Amino acid sequence: MKIDLNADLGEGCDNDALLMPLISSANIACGFHAGDAQTMRESVRLALAHGVAIGAHPGFADRENFGRTAMQLPPETIYAETLYQVGALAAIARAEGGRLAHVKPHGMLYNQAAKDAALADAIAQAVKDVDAALILVGLAGSELIRAGARCQLATREEVFADRGYLADGALVPRSEPGALIEDDDEAVSRTLMMVQEGRVRSRDGAWAAVNAQTVCLHGDGAHALAFARRLREAFDARQIQVSA
Repeated sequence: MKIDLNADLGEGCDNDALLMPLISSANIACGFHAGDAQTMRESVRLALAHGVAIGAHPGFADRENFGRTAMQLPPETIYAETLYQVGALAAIARAEGGRLAHVKPHGMLYNQAAKDAALADAIAQAVKDVDAALILVGLAGSELIRAGARCQLATREEVFADRGYLADGALVPRSEPGALIEDDDEAVSRTLMMVQEGRVRSRDGAWAAVNAQTVCLHGDGAHALAFARRLREAFDARQIQVSA
């Protein structure tokens, strides 16, 4: 059995160099919600050194709130801003002798695109117009995955190791109780169930079906590195290969 393990990097945390050997895909901030040109270049070099797939992590232009504030922007603006960010990282990757493999929107852009078909279509079209061979990563079962299919892009359905779920498979909003799974044992157990059984216990106790093709490991938590190691150990013990 195989699973992709991804992390959002290049966002100003100190864990990047230590997390990179533990993951198979890196989602690199493209300068809007976090990061800058030099950070992007350093992150690309780090990913290449460890054989990790390079992904663009475009977000809203909202550095003050780390891209986590809802914005009501027209689809043409979302298209242009996504094109700009993905194109920039693709150029940096190419200059460093690598290539961009995937795109995963960040934060509130990701969350809104999970439910808003027009927004999801704008993102998917921008990704396709940069490179039709790119993989579009989105919340399992979401509008973003459906938009990728409409654009004839390869998609990868994502689950979260440390986030709570609602009964419909959506994430519990960060502003609500149960949004974050803070107990490492519980997070590992839930992740294994999503990967091996395709389901997760929702906040209200019901089972939600999920298609776990990639697992997101947040790199900015207080115990991110220790949890990443525990999760890799759990995968290894069950002969689940971590691979992009």
